[in-house]
Amino acid sequence: MKLLFSYIKMKRRTIIICMLFAFIFTISFIFYRLPVTAVVYPAVLCAVSGIILMSVDFLRFKKRHKDFDEIIRLRSFLISDIPEAENLPEEDYCKIVSLLRQELSQLETGFASRYNDMTDYYTVWAHQIKTPIASMKLTLQNEDSPAFRKLTSDLFRIEQYVEMVLAFLRLDSVSTDYVFKELSADTLIKNSVKKFAPDFINKKLRLDYEETDIMLVTDEKWFSFVLEQIISNALKYTREGGIHIYTREKKLFIEDTGIGIAPEDVPRVFENGYTGINGRTDKSASGIGLYLCKRVCDNLGIGISIESKVGEGTRVCLDLEQYKLRKE
Repeated sequence: MKLLFSYIKMKRRTIIICMLFAFIFTISFIFYRLPVTAVVYPAVLCAVSGIILMSVDFLRFKKRHKDFDEIIRLRSFLISDIPEAENLPEEDYCKIVSLLRQELSQLETGFASRYNDMTDYYTVWAHQIKTPIASMKLTLQNEDSPAFRKLTSDLFRIEQYVEMVLAFLRLDSVSTDYVFKELSADTLIKNSVKKFAPDFINKKLRLDYEETDIMLVTDEKWFSFVLEQIISNALKYTREGGIHIYTREKKLFIEDTGIGIAPEDVPRVFENGYTGINGRTDKSASGIGLYLCKRVCDNLGIGISIESKVGEGTRVCLDLEQYKLRKE
């Protein structure tokens, strides 16, 4: 019905002109006192012919609308053929569309080239900086003192930041390095927690860990990345108490006794670059860690959510029940 009204609106001038002509002929016939049948029959014939012609024209209009509607649903680079113009104004519009497509194509090519250059640069940088990090880790591995534990902890954080850069670059990459297989959740959790041992010792925080006995199909590297980001955040904002890791009905919880998150910040913690009140207090916060966790969890088929109370702590939930994958 909307399409019909649109067609009538488009043809309203033609319809008004036809009605005006019919009115003029009717008045003329009346002035000349011609028989009524001489007016009615031609009027009926003209009306029927007009309806038939307008019906045919409306069907053509409907088909062209359908063709354009299908084109609208396509991405710009998939649009190859636009319906042929039927008049001069339509030809002008087609030329404008063609010019805009060319300009858009040039802009997309330019942006893609600059993005690829940036990605290549930061990828090379991240891999190059791993070499001195590995060298420093080897130098510190045989030492055991408060100062060396502090250095080891700081070095591990630097390594995490480098991994965040690589994760950020790989998320939108055409080729991914996901390798899914069946793994023990306990093994993954223990390996991730072990990396933070110096932080637990230096901050004198306790770790309460309950065995999960969960087997899950996931990518080891990316799932470990999520765990490490969550544990790192928990340690960063916890000054006393500790971290509790446990499962309930295939949901993995990582709970801390830290400073918590303001209620107005909780719904936005997964936004890219959002740091909230805590971020404004801690100038080193980037607001990228949880954003990356959410993106990776989406790719792994895991649900992630956060509950928090200011001054009481934060609890992150990883819903492992949402897995649709099976062992390959």
